[in-house]
Amino acid sequence: MWNYSFAVPSLLVVLLYAVYYFFLPRIPIKMNRTFLRLLVLQCAVTVLDIVASCADTNYTHFHIAILYILNITYFVVFVLRSLHFYFFTLNVFKIDYTEFRKKSLIVRIPIFLTFAIILTTPFTHALFYIDESGYHNGYFYNFIYLIMWFLILGSYVVLFVFKDVPKRRRDIRGVFFYNTVLLAGSIVRLMYPDYLLMDTFCLIAITTIYLTYENPDFYLESRSYAFNSRALREYLDEINGKKKYKIMAFIIHNYGEVREIYGGRQMDSGISLIGTYLYRTFRRYKVFYFRSGRFVIVGDDKMDVEKIHKILVKRFMSPWKSSDTELYLEAGYAVISSDNMRSSDTILNMLITTLEVVEKNEDGSINYIDTKIVEAATKGTEVKKSLEYAVDNNKVEVFLQPVMDALTGKLVGAEALARIRDNDGKLVPPGLFIPIAEKNGKINQLGEQVFAKTCRFVKENDIKKMGMKWINVNLSPVQFMRTDLDQRLLTILKKYDIPPEVIHLEVTEDAMGEEGIMEKQIGNIKDKGFSFVLDDFGKGYSNISRLKKYPFINIKLDLSIVWDYCKEPDVILPNLVDTFERMGFSVTAEGIEDEKMAEAMTDIGCDYLQGYYYSMPLPMDEFVAKYGDGASAG
Repeated sequence: MWNYSFAVPSLLVVLLYAVYYFFLPRIPIKMNRTFLRLLVLQCAVTVLDIVASCADTNYTHFHIAILYILNITYFVVFVLRSLHFYFFTLNVFKIDYTEFRKKSLIVRIPIFLTFAIILTTPFTHALFYIDESGYHNGYFYNFIYLIMWFLILGSYVVLFVFKDVPKRRRDIRGVFFYNTVLLAGSIVRLMYPDYLLMDTFCLIAITTIYLTYENPDFYLESRSYAFNSRALREYLDEINGKKKYKIMAFIIHNYGEVREIYGGRQMDSGISLIGTYLYRTFRRYKVFYFRSGRFVIVGDDKMDVEKIHKILVKRFMSPWKSSDTELYLEAGYAVISSDNMRSSDTILNMLITTLEVVEKNEDGSINYIDTKIVEAATKGTEVKKSLEYAVDNNKVEVFLQPVMDALTGKLVGAEALARIRDNDGKLVPPGLFIPIAEKNGKINQLGEQVFAKTCRFVKENDIKKMGMKWINVNLSPVQFMRTDLDQRLLTILKKYDIPPEVIHLEVTEDAMGEEGIMEKQIGNIKDKGFSFVLDDFGKGYSNISRLKKYPFINIKLDLSIVWDYCKEPDVILPNLVDTFERMGFSVTAEGIEDEKMAEAMTDIGCDYLQGYYYSMPLPMDEFVAKYGDGASAG
C-alpha cells in the first residue's frame, strides 16, 4: 500500500548526521539543543512512518489497539517535528522560544487543539479510523497538514518581522529555504499519499540547517578542540543573566612579536597544543580560543580560578613540544565574575581591554576585573552600538569647523568632521568612536558618508559667497588601504557634479607607514584631480624628507606643537614653517584658542588658522547661518 523506498535512505542519512554531530564537541546553546531534538524527532517520525505504514498494510496481524497507538504516536511526533522546525527559526533570530511559548496564545492554542484531536481520534475518528477493512483517513485528516502550514507561516512571519535584525545574509536565506522545502514536501505528500516522501523533504531541510548553522566545525578553532570566538559570543549570549559563572582568561605575552620570532606555522602548532591541553585538562569547563593568543575558560561560579591559575603557570614553565614544534611561552591572566556582567559585548570588550594590560605582566599574577574596567567596557559597547546604528542607517552627521586666512582673518575653508549621537541624542566624542570604527571596519562606510554629505553641502550651498575655496575631508589610514578608493571617491563626486578641486583630502602621518601603498594611492587619487593635506604633523613620524615624495599642498601643524610653542617660544617651529614655505607647502596651525596664539602663529608665517578661537565644529545648518554672508575672525 505504501512505498518505503524514499524513507529508509532518509533515515540512514539522518542517523549519520546524528553520529557525526555527537562525535565532535558541541557548544551547549539553545540552537544546538533544538537541532539535536530535531534529529531525534526526525528519526522517530521516519521509523514510526515506516512501522505504522507497515502495520496498517498488514492490519490483520495486529490488535486494533496497537494500530491506534502506532498511528497516534506517529501523528504526535509529526507535530512535534514541525514545532521544532519553528523553534529553530526562533533560535536563529535569538528569540527565547520558552518565553515565546508561554506568552503566545496564537501558537499554543492551535498546538494544544491538534494534540487533543490526535489523542481523541480513537473515539472521534477525526484523523483516521481502523475497521475490519483496515486503516482509513478521517474527515479531519488534512488538519495535521494545516497545523504544519500554520507553523511554517509563523516562521515566514518571524523572518519578515526580524529581517532587519543584523544577521548574516546566509542565515536569512537558510530560514527561507528550509521552510519552503518543508512546505513543498507537505504538498507533495498530499499529492502522492502512497509514497513516504515527506521524510525526504525533511531530510533536505535538516541538511540545509546543518550546512548553514549546525556544522560543529563552525564553532571549533581549526587547530584544536577549543571552541572559537563565534562560539564564545553565542555561549555568553546564552548564559548571561541566566546563571552565575566565572571566566579565567589568559594571553600569550607579546603574541605578535613571538609569532614573528617563531614563525606563523610553528605558532599555529603551539596554539593547537595549548588548546588541546586545556580541553583535556579542564573537561568540566568550556575552553575557547579568542584569537591573537587569547584563551578563555568558562565555568560555573564555583570554578576554582586560583587552582587553574597555578596549573597553567606551572605548565607554562615547560616548553610546548610536538614533533616539529618547541615553544617557550609566557602568559598573563585575568578573571571575570558574572556578578557585574551586563551583556556579552561588555564581557568581550572587558576581555580585550584587560588582556591587553596583562599581556605586559611578567610576574604571571591574576588581574581581577574591577568596576572601572566594567564601566569602560560598558561605555565601549554603547559607543559601538551607536556607531553601528549611525553608519547602517546613514545617520552619520557632518560638522564643519572654519579655517581662517591668517593675514586677513577671513573664512577661507573648512574641515568636515564626523559626528554620531548616542541613544539620548548626545554627541559621542570622536576619540571614542573613530578607533572602534577603524577596528571593526565601519570606518569605510563612515568615511564615505562624510565625503558624500560634504559633496552634497557644496552642491546645495554657494561656498564662494561664504568666502570658502575648499573643504577638507579626512581619510582614515584604514580607508587608505582600499585599492578602489580613487574610484569610489570619484563616483560620489560625479553624483553631485562638483569639481575635485573643492575637496581637499586630509591624511594623517599614520597613513604614511607603508610608503608603497601611500605613493600608489596618492598617485591614483591625485590623477582624479584631488589635492592632499597632511594632517597632525608633529604627532607621528615627522620625517620632512619623506614629504618631498608626496604632492601635499598644505601641512597642518598638530595642536600639541602649536601649544608647546605658544607656551615656550623657540626657533624650531619658525624654522620648520619657513622650511615648509620654501618647499612649496602652505601651513595651517590647529588648536588656536585665543588671540595671542593667532598672532604668534601668524608671526612665524602660518598661512591658515583653525581652532576654537574662531569656532567649534558646527552642524552644517548652523555653519551656513553663521558664515552664509561671508565671515572674518573674532
